[in-house]
Amino acid sequence: MDMIASWIGNIPDFAVPFALAALGLIVIERTGVLALGAEGLMLVGALAGIGASLMTGGATVWALILAMCAAGFVSLLFALMVLVMRINQVIAGLALVFFCQGLTGLLGTLLDWTNKPVAGLKAVSLWPFSELPVVGKLFVQNPLVFITPLIFLAVVLVLNRSVLGLRMRAVGENPQAADAAGIPVLGYRCAAIVAGSMLIGLAGAYISVLSTKMWIADMVGGRGWIAVALVIFARWSPWKALAGAVLFGCIEALIPQMAASGIRLPQYFVFMTPYAVTLGVMIWVALASRDRSSQPGALGEPFIREERR
Repeated sequence: MDMIASWIGNIPDFAVPFALAALGLIVIERTGVLALGAEGLMLVGALAGIGASLMTGGATVWALILAMCAAGFVSLLFALMVLVMRINQVIAGLALVFFCQGLTGLLGTLLDWTNKPVAGLKAVSLWPFSELPVVGKLFVQNPLVFITPLIFLAVVLVLNRSVLGLRMRAVGENPQAADAAGIPVLGYRCAAIVAGSMLIGLAGAYISVLSTKMWIADMVGGRGWIAVALVIFARWSPWKALAGAVLFGCIEALIPQMAASGIRLPQYFVFMTPYAVTLGVMIWVALASRDRSSQPGALGEPFIREERR
């Protein structure tokens, strides 16, 4: 029973990075921009969060904010490539990942931030739920865990219940028609890239500042790619993405619990499990739903403004 309680209590720690990264990707892709650079942006957020925490003497809230800003700033490079230079969005996303992997690895070594512990945030308890048997630990988490559903709610309201969200959807479905209606397509896409990337950067900072509480090169460990798969699994729905993030969080949280209980698992099987589940989910989604009605109509297509007469 203690093992189950510990497993349940650790699920949010693994689920929140998936959730925030997937939400950021949905914000970007709702405007028709295919975003494959989540892995790199999470690394930028992770490194920037640790660096900011070390330089500010443990000001964790400022570290998270600066991590978001760093990821948003780096995303301008991606915006330049896909919006101005009109580089293929798949190639641009992959290039961003490789660039960020090299950049964060280099800076982490040069600035000597590797394996330097930070304080993180103190866990808060939601009484009386924290006193419940078995599931009580689920309600003793760092504040960002409890803030994440509120972030989802705010983004859903913007995307589905506001003029801004309606315009974002128009830009993602038919950018030429949106442009003819006077909507600045490139402006909306650039703003979505920056805003979504800030959420992705926050996901990376969660891993380094609040979970492991130190920087290790390539510490994101493929979670950005799993977030990309989550968006497809969720059919670009934020709430479904949150549910998928919890599912993957359950799987990842189970692995260390099994190891702690003495169950011996092959090392490479442990490393393979999240990706095998991701592959299985994508195959299931492909077989279960062959229509693309929920996918933004212009996803991955560059916008070329037509001359007006």
